[in-house]
Amino acid sequence: MTTETVLPENSVPLVVPPRGRTAALLTLTFGTFVVGTGEFAIMGMLPEFAASLGLSDADAGHAITAYALGVVIGAPLITILGARLSRRELLLSLLLLFCFGNFLSIAMPSPGLVEVARFITGLPHGALFGISALVAASMVERSRRGWAVGRVLSGIAISTLVGAPFSTFAADHFGWRIAYLIIGLFGFLTFLGVWRYIPADRPNRSNSPLREVTAIGNTQVLLTLLTAAVGFGGMFAIYTYLTSVLQNVTLVPEWEIMVFMVVWGLGMLAGANAGAWLVDRNLDLAAILALSGSALAMLVFPVVLHSTAGLMLDVFLVPTFVNGLGPALQTRLMDFAGDAQTLAASLNHSAFNIANALGASLGSVLLANHYGYGALGVGGALLSVGGLLVYLLAIVLLKKSGLTEIRGPIT
Repeated sequence: MTTETVLPENSVPLVVPPRGRTAALLTLTFGTFVVGTGEFAIMGMLPEFAASLGLSDADAGHAITAYALGVVIGAPLITILGARLSRRELLLSLLLLFCFGNFLSIAMPSPGLVEVARFITGLPHGALFGISALVAASMVERSRRGWAVGRVLSGIAISTLVGAPFSTFAADHFGWRIAYLIIGLFGFLTFLGVWRYIPADRPNRSNSPLREVTAIGNTQVLLTLLTAAVGFGGMFAIYTYLTSVLQNVTLVPEWEIMVFMVVWGLGMLAGANAGAWLVDRNLDLAAILALSGSALAMLVFPVVLHSTAGLMLDVFLVPTFVNGLGPALQTRLMDFAGDAQTLAASLNHSAFNIANALGASLGSVLLANHYGYGALGVGGALLSVGGLLVYLLAIVLLKKSGLTEIRGPIT
């Protein structure tokens, strides 16, 4: 039986940002906030978006699908093609593509061309998040990687709390094109921040796309990605139809729907920070607690549908538990990805978007077959349990292999 060597934390020097770690982490967090806003904004401004293009809400939803497809395809494709670039070079290139996609979106005159622009905008999404997490982790000792990753990824939660509602406001008062213009300008501001505050790491010109693809075949990496693709799905099964639940079952006033959305965003933010704190103490416990806790919170969902207070508490708990899974999986990929660090980190966000599609599709099937809105919680819980089983399988296989977790610094 062999055992993988555990590397000492000081085997590789920490990356030192040119103007301090705080400024660098804030820049990366702002970047995930901007990109997260670019993804979630359309969900709040869909009616205005559809009306301006003469579409039904259902047809306008194709723009969301186009963006998600861009994320799933772009994360591995761009990461592989950019294998020989430094992380800073790749971040700058991806931000320019993100800005270009948003500016292209506002210039396109027809629905089909807008969908093409949204697809292009989605291409850098996964790689941006993944590389941002790697850069953050490279600036801290291993015992604080969860904290650094959680801090950067908390920008996604903040985008649901602040960015998406602001975009809805801008779209309602000035039009959806102005909203995307602002997002594009914020993207360029992030580009300037990365240029100034993120350290210029040395590119690996000897690296090759084939090497990245080969290294990703690690069983632990694949099972971690599968955990994400399944385990996050339950959250989207509920979130996709939450407004409909509030309007048709809970019967809350229109203004209160926004309160529920804010509570959901607060839950995501709490989950990202709590999960990051626990990762630095016990990574496996963080993942298991997130998945099992989310399953229980989702099983409560059908019970509290008719209670405003009960549902609001559950709307906080579901994203808190599910989003606590993010730092754990992102950090675990760093431990096992080897030479495919960038690709694995980017694929984690492709898996997240697969979960988005899986959860929304499951919800659609349940409602189409007249199981009712309560079934969304049961279906979501099954996805959380599925993710938990995959994660437990990864732990069992790791123990049987005789390997220990690779704990080397991010280089």
